Amino acid sequence: MYLMTILSRLSVKWACVVSLTALAALFTATPGVAQESHPAGLVLDLQGALSANSSAAVVESDAGGREAAVASEEAQAGGGAMSFFEGTELFGLVDAYYDWYSTKPSGDAPLRNFDTKHNQFGLSLLEVGLAKAPTADSRAGFRLDLDYGPTAALVHGGEPGGLTVFQNIQQAYMSYLAPVGNGLQFDVGKFVTQHGAEVIEAKDNWNYSRSILFAWAIPYYHTGVRASYAVNDKVTIAGAVVNGWNNVVENNERKTYGAQLILKPTASLTLVQNYMGGPEQAGNDDDWRHLSDTTVTYTATDALSLMVNYDYGRDTAAGQSVKWQGVGAYAKYVANDRFALIPRAEWYQDDDGYTTGTPQTLKEFTLTGEVTLAPRLLWRIEYRGDFSDVDFFEKHNGTFIDKQHSIGFGVLYSFSSNTP
Repeated sequence: MYLMTILSRLSVKWACVVSLTALAALFTATPGVAQESHPAGLVLDLQGALSANSSAAVVESDAGGREAAVASEEAQAGGGAMSFFEGTELFGLVDAYYDWYSTKPSGDAPLRNFDTKHNQFGLSLLEVGLAKAPTADSRAGFRLDLDYGPTAALVHGGEPGGLTVFQNIQQAYMSYLAPVGNGLQFDVGKFVTQHGAEVIEAKDNWNYSRSILFAWAIPYYHTGVRASYAVNDKVTIAGAVVNGWNNVVENNERKTYGAQLILKPTASLTLVQNYMGGPEQAGNDDDWRHLSDTTVTYTATDALSLMVNYDYGRDTAAGQSVKWQGVGAYAKYVANDRFALIPRAEWYQDDDGYTTGTPQTLKEFTLTGEVTLAPRLLWRIEYRGDFSDVDFFEKHNGTFIDKQHSIGFGVLYSFSSNTP
């Protein structure tokens, strides 16, 4: 009777949440690892609901008192479950693509990540997740992003802990909003990097293919603790202490430190400045890797937005100092509610060959047409040209040339329980 009362109060929407959560647990469960039966956020919400509704029990007589108490407990439990799920977002993404490369590579196309296959339809990413943002009324939160497909494998290709253990968990962290000033938020666990103008999910980028800077200049993810504080509506500061670049499992005895400053002097202008530094070589606690990452976004008009991203990094490898740097410029013109045009141009210098494997200077140009086929369904048609100052791109016949062209498209369907 108790379970039936709760289930009757849940809408079809939240029944789907429970089903998908159970399915995700089935896919990601590791033999020998105990699973928590009561997530902390759920316990907190149930306790809050029980306290808030404690006066609901009405005892009219000794005989009917027990029935009224049972009914009250069922109502309280049902209300707690509803409170938890009302504050929890279910979201997901399906990302598929097709590319045709002028070099006709038999394997993965050079420089590219996530859309690497020539002349075949590919599933890049399947993502489903749950998130509950902490608030002043409910200070505990969490986020879990589960990823499947070639993108998940590529992101975790350098993980010291092994590919199969962590590749399906893009993010998994707990949050706490401390009652300090405007609210000081702490996140503990695994989270995506704060660096760069682009992210893993193509739907949140302006172009479909990822930039050279995203692929080669910055990390994908970190594991550790981070804190962020909004000083006011114009200034936000953040800091982090993590294991390092792209590692859940530590590869040395030292930690890496990050800092972020977000400035929004006007409604149309945003500046994000990131720094990260720490030893990243396996078993090396002395030589530090440094990364400076700057992104400026400007909304010129309702139809035109501009963005610039600059990265500079340096490290010490085999006793030698190495460095890399690059800049990317973007424009997005929204013609109407169905179509947008987005050009991107990049310059990337890797004189030591530390990031791309070959000493070279690269240039890249992309032109993307974005069509909104339906709410939450995007179709991006894209031309891209990559150019090197050396013969870097291998053709299908085994020869090398200094350029590579591609034409392709990506189809993106996303959903969120917070969006009608």
